[in-house]
Amino acid sequence: MSWEPTTGALWVAVNERDMLGDNLVPDYITHVQDGAFYGWPYYYWGEHRDERVEIPANVRLQAPTIAPDFALGAHTASLGLMFSGGTTLPEQYRSGAFIGQHGSWNRSELVGYRVAYVPFANGRPAAKWKDFLTGFLTADNKAQGRPVGVTTDRTGALLVADDVGNIVWRVAPTLPS
Repeated sequence: MSWEPTTGALWVAVNERDMLGDNLVPDYITHVQDGAFYGWPYYYWGEHRDERVEIPANVRLQAPTIAPDFALGAHTASLGLMFSGGTTLPEQYRSGAFIGQHGSWNRSELVGYRVAYVPFANGRPAAKWKDFLTGFLTADNKAQGRPVGVTTDRTGALLVADDVGNIVWRVAPTLPS
């Protein structure tokens, strides 16, 4: 969870459900609306019903089910979220969100295993996500790192917790010599 700095809205990164195929269900980021129903565990991505989950007779669902704001790809295991205000990173990374993507485990082609960056404008995602920090998979698709949490240190450098490498990566601009 993280607060978007221009609107003050609370945003969350969501690691969605598995076992519906390689391309379902997309992990996502979305802003939190007071009293909203996002579907779990009965629906995903708005009104898409997960027929594997029975709705008990004593459960009254709120309507409508809210669709998320921004898809990050299925099975990326998007876990960490941090808005970039206050970082010392280059200008193109100072108005958006960093997402730690732990990576897939049940997909024919591995995805995630990176820190993604989503540019924001006026408090909303403004463009497709892009790779920010990669290299966590070897050439033969073995995980040598799996990013989870993202935050900053007191200097404004980006810190990335990696629970396979058992390390915290520090990303900062190169200072001129």
